[in-house]
Amino acid sequence: MDALLRFPEAAKHDPAIDVWLHQQVPELGAIAHAYWRRMRDCGDDVRELMHDGAPTACVGDAAFAYVDAFKAHVNVGFFRGSQIADPAHLLEGAGKSMRHVK
Repeated sequence: MDALLRFPEAAKHDPAIDVWLHQQVPELGAIAHAYWRRMRDCGDDVRELMHDGAPTACVGDAAFAYVDAFKAHVNVGFFRGSQIADPAHLLEGAGKSMRHVK
């Protein structure tokens, strides 16, 4: 098994994420914000930080997902997405680990 992507600097709340969310165009920002709220609500051990320009959610210090907004869509990505059962084939990506849904 590959090593987890760890961020010891992840915090319970990163104000930079709120700034990022408010900087998005309204239509896509609303979608990104809704998914980000769901990630924040996944448990008391959820931590967060900005990583590679996108809000990133961790369990403790281990990254599990991110939200990112582009010109015409929002991605919700999973760092270990290749290990998620996806019978409906919603996840995209061909890399070794990461998968996302638009």
